[in-house]
Amino acid sequence: MITPYTPVSSNTLEQLVAIVGLDQLSTTAAELDLHSRDAGHHPAHQAEVVVWPSTPEQVAQVLALANAQRIPVTPWGVGTGLEGNAIPLYGGILLSLERMTRIVEVHADDFQVTVEAGLPHKDLNEKLARYGLFFPPDPGANATIGGMLANNAAGIRTVKYGATKDNVLRLQVALADGRLMWLGSRSIKQASGYNLMQLIVGSEGTLGVITQATLKLVPVPRYMSAIIAGFPSVEQAVETVVAVRGSGIDVAALEFIDETNTRALNQAGTDIAPHPTLLMEIHSAHEATLEADMAIVREICEEAGALSFRATADLAERKTLWNARHHAYETLVRNHPNQRIFIMDVAVPISAYPELIAYARQVIDEHGIVGYMKGHAGDGNIHVELPYGDEATFEKVKAVNGAIVLKAIALGGTSTGEHGVGIGKAAYMAAEHGTALDVMRTIKHALDPNGILNPGKVFPSS
Repeated sequence: MITPYTPVSSNTLEQLVAIVGLDQLSTTAAELDLHSRDAGHHPAHQAEVVVWPSTPEQVAQVLALANAQRIPVTPWGVGTGLEGNAIPLYGGILLSLERMTRIVEVHADDFQVTVEAGLPHKDLNEKLARYGLFFPPDPGANATIGGMLANNAAGIRTVKYGATKDNVLRLQVALADGRLMWLGSRSIKQASGYNLMQLIVGSEGTLGVITQATLKLVPVPRYMSAIIAGFPSVEQAVETVVAVRGSGIDVAALEFIDETNTRALNQAGTDIAPHPTLLMEIHSAHEATLEADMAIVREICEEAGALSFRATADLAERKTLWNARHHAYETLVRNHPNQRIFIMDVAVPISAYPELIAYARQVIDEHGIVGYMKGHAGDGNIHVELPYGDEATFEKVKAVNGAIVLKAIALGGTSTGEHGVGIGKAAYMAAEHGTALDVMRTIKHALDPNGILNPGKVFPSS
């Protein structure tokens, strides 16, 4: 049963103005439209008002007001999500954290930083450079820290540094009823009480709104190399992934791209032969160690039958490679004018990676559509990008998406490795989690009994 929601009234707007100020909310069509969709393919829905709190206390007060009046609230970072995670399906209040961008304190001696949730992660790292430190998770887009935490974003460096959940120590969270609390602590070791902090991480704003976070930092590596290796088959490429991971080399990024994506990368500024390809990055504190690791990776690749191998420690070449990788999506968009790109992700154990990719290519071909694949092979994550320009093709794309998701689950994997559930993956939650989904519903009801927090996400609609 869907909780009945109350529309935002003129009285509600007056109360919101009293909390945040007149210049920190808007009901203009332009702002409502701007905050009505994310970067994915899901249809837009407008909120009734956009509110920009500037303090955690304002966030808590807005939530308390919304909860008392049963008005839905959708948290918003910067809108880079792909599964409709921040689309305000039921109208109400769009709670944007875009103006909460302060670095509260840099704890340099502890390799930590405390920040507000609206700070974009690339902006954070620019400011941390003066300390010789950085926050490792990199989802590609300049997502906010709060959005990364809410979605448990990961990215290219997960194989070495972990996902966002592995790089947070403490959260400040506003609950639906307006309570503002800290979870976790700045101590690296924490064994006190339930791990409520990790319950909030990845909950997509359905259990509470993250306002501040204390994050783990690491020193900026002194030496870095980039490696490109092409293989005759996906199986040989993945065999190399397993061997590199098992070699003990401290590889920081281990990316797979299929032959279709190599052409897109070439248009974005690289020179890669059209074969299943691995892109790797190695970090080291010592030049001799870096050179030794690069030699071992070359040997592993050659033993696996690599058709080509190129390694560089040159900063400009490395930046060109990763810029092309990060901008491959824009290249696909240019290659498919007047079309949209359906982007989906799943993750499986590395041993199941070849079977998943082979299956994905099979169902793409069976449906007669175009498909591109790339992913974070080091942790078994694959992204499939499917262009469409009409309703008939869109139906095929959705069928392919569903088939790949169910195959990933059957292989012992997950419906989403890093994009989150949002709207798009909610239908697969029961298949993946079974009766555990009922426990999730119980937790949701305990923390948000009126169902005002990001309704319509994570849980399949009845």
